[in-house]
Amino acid sequence: MIDIHCHILPSMDDGAVNLEESIAMAKLALNEGIRTIIATPHHKNGVYENTKQTIIDKVEELNEILKQEAIPVEILPGQETRIYGDLLEDFEKDEIMTLNGSQYLFVELPSSHVPRYTEQLLFDIQMKGISPIIVHPERNQEFVERPEKLYQLVKKGALTQVTASSIAGYFGKNIKKFSLQLIDANLTHFVSSDAHNLSRRSFKMKEAFDVIEKRYGVDMAYQLIENSELLVKGLSVYTDLPERVKKRKFLGVF
Repeated sequence: MIDIHCHILPSMDDGAVNLEESIAMAKLALNEGIRTIIATPHHKNGVYENTKQTIIDKVEELNEILKQEAIPVEILPGQETRIYGDLLEDFEKDEIMTLNGSQYLFVELPSSHVPRYTEQLLFDIQMKGISPIIVHPERNQEFVERPEKLYQLVKKGALTQVTASSIAGYFGKNIKKFSLQLIDANLTHFVSSDAHNLSRRSFKMKEAFDVIEKRYGVDMAYQLIENSELLVKGLSVYTDLPERVKKRKFLGVF
């Protein structure tokens, strides 16, 4: 299994605090059946800045150490970039990186709202031949309150990635419910861990796919797993026709 969203690089952001925790996270991933991890440190989120070359260098260092420790987990380079006005300009400067050098790019939105320019920027990204992936939309307050907003973005070509912990219920029953509604409506295309540590924010991939398999059957689970494999190879992923989610009241989500 491949995890396309993980904060495993040491001392880069609010993920692994040191090399020891990175190694321990790799071992935990292996126990969940994860053999490949895309390291996606935060970038431009108001706290952390991790540019492309820095990430590539850190990934090489961690891979070398995992080899020395005989841990058969491969780390690939990626980035979780918070949406901002000059994102495309910095992409042209080679500061923003796609996932494993593919045509797929993570875009993080603020947790409280969807910036006014989001639709235009995602369109402009696609005009560059890049497929934007909105990370953890199930934890964005505006999407929860106005799922039509997410439907329109996906309809216009954006992809999304839901967090395994959300599906497994670790962010509460309302976020779990909304995550499953996104799967119901073909509004998400990847499930990954967004793991930050060994305890509160760990992988939970097995649990999430158990939930998916029980609710939707093995075919849906396989499709979501295969999409991560296709992404790493730079191939087109499976997408189904998006549908609208009926607006519901989610009290106490945040």
